[in-house]
Amino acid sequence: MIELNTPCPIAPYVPHAEGMCLLDQLLEFNNYHLYAEVTPGDDDLFATAQGIPGWVGLEWMAQAVAAWSGVQAMQAGEPPAVGFLLGSRRYQTSVDYFALNVPLRIEVFLDFRADNGLGAFRGQLLNQQGAVLASATLNVYQPNSAEALTALSNGEMP
Repeated sequence: MIELNTPCPIAPYVPHAEGMCLLDQLLEFNNYHLYAEVTPGDDDLFATAQGIPGWVGLEWMAQAVAAWSGVQAMQAGEPPAVGFLLGSRRYQTSVDYFALNVPLRIEVFLDFRADNGLGAFRGQLLNQQGAVLASATLNVYQPNSAEALTALSNGEMP
């Protein structure tokens, strides 16, 4: 069982190379949600002079879902597995750019998870005052076997 008493690095729960892990820390999780934090800086992969483009908020939400899945896997004694963002619905953001060097809270909530690896999550980004800056529904797929992943890699149906 993974114990979380204080915020911890999120990278161990996300199967991404170091530079592609976009989130900073895991704040809280359970079987139905995960809260994470990111403080985008000047060296951020998507940084511009105006800040971080608003569309990146969806990427942060997707990585929070990946971290949720990674925590679930590690609690079961398995490594984090590869998953796919199939699409999103109703991505809305109230900002064109997210400010640099200002922490943001990412929250994802499990709505649905099927035995075949399909899932749906609600996600939102909040500022330090708790105001929602962006929200979306994310549809995801996590192959449940190496064979299914190989089939996908070969352009076949698993």
